[in-house]
Amino acid sequence: MRICLFEDRWEQLEPLSATRPVFDLVCGMTSLGEKQRRWLGADDWGVCLRPMLAPLYRRQHPDVPVDEYGWLLSSPMVLVNGRWLPPAQTTALPEAPCIGMAGDQVALAWLTDEQLASLRCSDLAEVLTDWQHALPCIDVGGQLMDYPWDLVEHNGAALCRDIAAAAWDESTHATDAAVVGPPEQFWRAPTARVEPYVVADTTHGPVILDEHATVTAFTRLEGPCYVGPHTQIMGAKIRGGTTIGPHCRIGGEVEAGIVHGYSNKYHEGFLGHSYIGEWVNLGAGTHNSDLRNDYGPVSVPMPGRVVKTGRSKVGCFIGDHVKTGLGTLLNTGSHVGAFSNVLPAGRLAPKYIPAFTTWWNGHLAEEFPLEQLLQTAQRMMQRRGQQLTDEHIALYQTMYETTADERRDVLQESEMRLWRRSA
Repeated sequence: MRICLFEDRWEQLEPLSATRPVFDLVCGMTSLGEKQRRWLGADDWGVCLRPMLAPLYRRQHPDVPVDEYGWLLSSPMVLVNGRWLPPAQTTALPEAPCIGMAGDQVALAWLTDEQLASLRCSDLAEVLTDWQHALPCIDVGGQLMDYPWDLVEHNGAALCRDIAAAAWDESTHATDAAVVGPPEQFWRAPTARVEPYVVADTTHGPVILDEHATVTAFTRLEGPCYVGPHTQIMGAKIRGGTTIGPHCRIGGEVEAGIVHGYSNKYHEGFLGHSYIGEWVNLGAGTHNSDLRNDYGPVSVPMPGRVVKTGRSKVGCFIGDHVKTGLGTLLNTGSHVGAFSNVLPAGRLAPKYIPAFTTWWNGHLAEEFPLEQLLQTAQRMMQRRGQQLTDEHIALYQTMYETTADERRDVLQESEMRLWRRSA
């Protein structure tokens, strides 16, 4: 089957979607895109992307067609909404063209020559609306991830489905940790290393350690949780519903969170109901709140608006290349943009910190020059054997330019609040 993954309402998934396609966001053991390809049994796939992301994606996936209309217009084709989290059970698609719905949103579109002739990625949302009224609609199940906290909420269930679909070999059942709960629900890759005095609690779900993962003594792992390749868990408490890695270093306590990859939370500190991007470093004693004192629903600031989540447990959402200093305190529902620098001020940091800014001594200001930020990113990536490519630099420069107006507006508003407070 041939499928094309496309982006839809990507702005709602910021700050995580600012630097990657929505279908590369993680929920469970794998990305949304990997789940979609598995659910549909795709043997040939391509993508429609924002122009700013296309060059980097082509470099990272040289064999994948990116915005190639010649390939895209070859029928039959299934267009798949990159925000779709498929259900556990597959559904056979009809032979004729149709629209697959998840709730009241379009999850996929099964198309042939007639529909593909009018397809353009630039006006895909409008075309999908037309097809929704013209073609038969079927229920394919699953959910559309509207906001980052949706990924966190569904992470535990997605972990259980991914682990069941992986069909791990019986020989990978671990025997080198104290297991509370069904022992067959603790899985360890042959190259993973578990030190003495590790407890794995599988009472509420499986615990998975992937290739070359390391878990040091006095760690507690509660299922469902997944520790990705080359990730180090350093005497930590990992609560249920958590996905970490690959290539992360984690200490302290993590509950119901996603750490995308190549990020550090090496020291003590609490991280709960949150999604952390790549190349993030959380300094020692960084904590986030994920529950209001009055147990009320949490609101999250997004660019230009505030979104009511309707949930009482919501943590923080941190973009790529963010750094926090010692003892940083993040409030419930915090949104921290890419390349920002959050330093302690003896009180909670603002709930909304735009990309490329710094919070220091209670004051929000323009971040260091972009060239300096890129040098820091290059040094951090080189320490992990990765390269800051020309495509990375072009993407970050474009982000810096396109977020300039928003950054200016938020900084001016912050200055006005300080002025009113001092007056």
